[in-house]
Amino acid sequence: MKHLTKEQRYTIAVMNNKSYSQKDIAFAIEKDKSVVSRELRRNCDKRSGCYSNDLAQRKYNQRQKEKPKHISFSSEVEIFAESWLERDYSPEQIAGRAKLEGINCVSPERLYQHIWRDKKQGGKLHLHLRRKGRKYRKRGAAKDTRGIIKDRIDISQRPAIVDQKQRLGDFEIDTVIGQNHKGALLTINDRVSSMVLIAKLNGKNAEELAQKAIEVLNPFKEWTHTITADNGKEFAEHKTISKSLTLDFYFAKPYHSWERGANENTNGLIRQYFTKGSSFENITNQDVKRVQDILNNRPRKKLGFLSPCEFLSIHLTNPKVAFVT
Repeated sequence: MKHLTKEQRYTIAVMNNKSYSQKDIAFAIEKDKSVVSRELRRNCDKRSGCYSNDLAQRKYNQRQKEKPKHISFSSEVEIFAESWLERDYSPEQIAGRAKLEGINCVSPERLYQHIWRDKKQGGKLHLHLRRKGRKYRKRGAAKDTRGIIKDRIDISQRPAIVDQKQRLGDFEIDTVIGQNHKGALLTINDRVSSMVLIAKLNGKNAEELAQKAIEVLNPFKEWTHTITADNGKEFAEHKTISKSLTLDFYFAKPYHSWERGANENTNGLIRQYFTKGSSFENITNQDVKRVQDILNNRPRKKLGFLSPCEFLSIHLTNPKVAFVT
């Protein structure tokens, strides 16, 4: 059994009062010494420092009662959770946002259990999850066969402050490709605020992508510092972007997608709306703007369950604020 029982707490109290060592007590109740040490420290009377098994059990019961998982999954909680699931919030975002707003909700794990049960019963709640219940593929060990982009600057030369995520304006850039490589979406995200910018492209033409990136980022030019891309040839005009926006352009190592982890995650969120294998030919700019607005107004765990828009509205009003996540 993982948790201490009433009988074990009684043994701890008796042996502790008789000045037995914590090692001897641990041996008697068949637990590690650290368990005894933590129990005596955590559940003693904070005023006197004395340990009583009755008080310890009451403290334990109270903590269990107050845990989020013990909030009843009532019909009200179910309606609340499903209403946000239908807006494509993840269980973690739902639970985190509920806590931020002082609303009773169950844990993310309990919400996932509800979703899987609904799926087994033929329900469709799982379709609102980012991966729709699909498992991740294992990362392969493929070699890079793509050519080297001219004048590329490797990510190893990128300033350390970018990894520290202490300022706004360090972006990641990528493309999401439509069916049969017809049409694409340009995706750009800020590493600190998680703000995402999305624009429709006709394809992966480097000149078109460069001009679209400049157009999208120009309103934020005053606080842009760096941008990081993968090694796709669509970024061959990186120097045009760098010069126009006065920023430094870096390239991740081939097949090191974790070096642009935030952008990989963002593209996964976008794929909820523009699914893999679907045609982009009939997507309108209004469709793209709608998805961009949804993502920028969705709460994020890394922002304390504020949305990117809320985070920016708070911090951009005071340029002296340290933008630490």
